[in-house]
Amino acid sequence: MVTDSESTAEVDPPVSSDSASLQAYKRPYYRYLVLGILTTVYISNFVDRQVINVLAEYIIEDLNISDGQFGMLSGLAFALIYTSLGIPIARWADISNRRNIIAISVTIWSLMTALCGAAQNFGQLFLARFGVGVGEAGGSPPSHSIVSDIFPAEQRATALSIYSLGVYGGILVGTVGGAYLVQFFSWRTAFIVVGLPGIFLALLVRFVIKEPPRGMAEARKDVAPPGFFRVMLFLWERKSFRHLSFACALHAFVTYGMGNFMPLFLGRVHGMPILDIGWYYGMIAGIGGLAGTFFGGWASDRMTRQTGDKTWYVWIPFISTILAIPFALNTFLIMPDGYLATYSYFLPVFCGGWYLAPCIASTHFLVGIRMRAMASAILLFVLNLIGLGLGPMLTGFVSDFLTPSYGDDALRYAMSITVLVNIWCAVHYYLASKTIREDFARAPD
Repeated sequence: MVTDSESTAEVDPPVSSDSASLQAYKRPYYRYLVLGILTTVYISNFVDRQVINVLAEYIIEDLNISDGQFGMLSGLAFALIYTSLGIPIARWADISNRRNIIAISVTIWSLMTALCGAAQNFGQLFLARFGVGVGEAGGSPPSHSIVSDIFPAEQRATALSIYSLGVYGGILVGTVGGAYLVQFFSWRTAFIVVGLPGIFLALLVRFVIKEPPRGMAEARKDVAPPGFFRVMLFLWERKSFRHLSFACALHAFVTYGMGNFMPLFLGRVHGMPILDIGWYYGMIAGIGGLAGTFFGGWASDRMTRQTGDKTWYVWIPFISTILAIPFALNTFLIMPDGYLATYSYFLPVFCGGWYLAPCIASTHFLVGIRMRAMASAILLFVLNLIGLGLGPMLTGFVSDFLTPSYGDDALRYAMSITVLVNIWCAVHYYLASKTIREDFARAPD
C-alpha cells in the first residue's frame, strides 16, 4: 500500500498538449467511443454477476440448497471479495494506468464466470462466485475515474448515467440469454457461454482505449495522489458523504433484494415458464432500469444547470426511493398473475435506477482528481457490502423463515418487507442534502 510519505515519482508524468492521448480525447467521437466500450464492459460485468438469478430455480434444485443459501451465492459470495479488493485496486488506479487495470479485471471475471459452470456443490459455486468478485472489483472505480476525466463537469452525471446503463443492460442480456440457455441446455452451459466473450472485451479495452490525462476535462493540473488513509479521513470528515454512502447502500439493499429474487418469485409464486420469465421480466427490468438510470443522471444535471443548486444530485435519488415503495408493493401483493406483476414492475425498477449516476457524480464533486477512483471504490464498498452482500441474503432468509407459515407466498412477503427499507434510505438522502452544498464548495483540486 502506498502512503502519503512516499515519493511523488509514482505519479504519472505530465502529459504534453501534443500527446496522442490528449489529441484523441479532443475529438468528441473518441470520447463517446471510449464511453461506449466502458459501458459494454459494464454490461458484461452485470451479465456475469446477475445471470445466476434467472438460473435460481435450477441451481436450487440441482444442488439442493435453500433460498438463504441462494441469496448468499447471488450476493454475499460476490460482495465479500468485491468490496474488500475494490479499495486497494482503486488506489492502484489512482496512481497507475486505469485502462490496463480494467482489461485485466475483465479477463479474470470472465474466466471465473465460466468456471461457475463446473461447480458440483454449494461450496464450489460459492468459491467460483468469489472469484467473479475478484475480477469485478477492478472494473468500476477506474472506469468512473476515466469518465470523469474525459467529460466536462456539467455533463458528468449524464455521462456516468450512460455508463451505469450497464447495470440494467446486463440484467436484460443475462436474463433473456440465461433463460434460453437453461431451457435448451443447462445452467452450467449458461455460465460458460456468458463468461467467455469477456476475453474479447478485455482485448478491446487494452488496444483501443488510451489512458486519458488526469483532470483533462476541467483543465485541472495533475497532483500527487494522497495516501489511502488520507482519502478515508477526508471522506469521513464530510458528513454528507457518510449519509450519502449509507443511503446508496440501503437503496442497493432494496434493488438487489427485489431484483435477485424476482425471477424466482415469478416462477414459484405465479408459475411463469422460464422462457416467459426471461423475455417478459428481462425486457421490463432491462428497459425500465435503463430508462431510469439515464433519467436520474440527465435530470440531476438538468436541474442543477437550471437552478445552480448541486443538491439536486441528492434530491433526485431521494424522490425515487419514495416513489418506488407503492409501485413495488403493488407488484408483490396485488397483481393477480405473473404477467401483470411483470408489467407493473416497470415502475419500481424505473424509479430504482435514478440513484446511481447522481450519487457517483456527487462523490466525484467532493474530492480531488487523484482521489476519484478511490472515492468510487469507498462508495461501492459501502453500497455493495450492505446492498449486494446483505440484501439478497436477508431477503432469502426471511423467505425461509416465513415458508412454514405461508408456503410459496413467503417469498412475496419477504420481498415486500425488503422494499420498506426505502423509508430508512430516504432519511439518509435527506440528511445528506443538509450539508452537501458546503462540502462541494470545499472540494480540493
